[in-house]
Amino acid sequence: MGFGETFKALADPVRRRILTLLKGGRLSAGEIGSHFPVTGATISYHLSILKKADLIRESRQKTYIYYELNASVVEELLLWLSELKGETPNENHPGT
Repeated sequence: MGFGETFKALADPVRRRILTLLKGGRLSAGEIGSHFPVTGATISYHLSILKKADLIRESRQKTYIYYELNASVVEELLLWLSELKGETPNENHPGT
């Protein structure tokens, strides 16, 4: 994972809010867009940045594209941040 792309994606408050929305489960672009006072093109741009950072995944179902949080990348980022703070993996992840 490239942390540069990840941090670029996380730098924007709209993208952070999209990730928070996706924490509740997969959503279509229209469902995501309904939470923001921006155009569909703007939502598509933000989704593209999040996909490039591998923070979200997309899947097609009939004529809809659904987006969901890529939890493995989020976990990897959290692990790195924990290590940066000087915590060992066992402190945050019992059983590891």
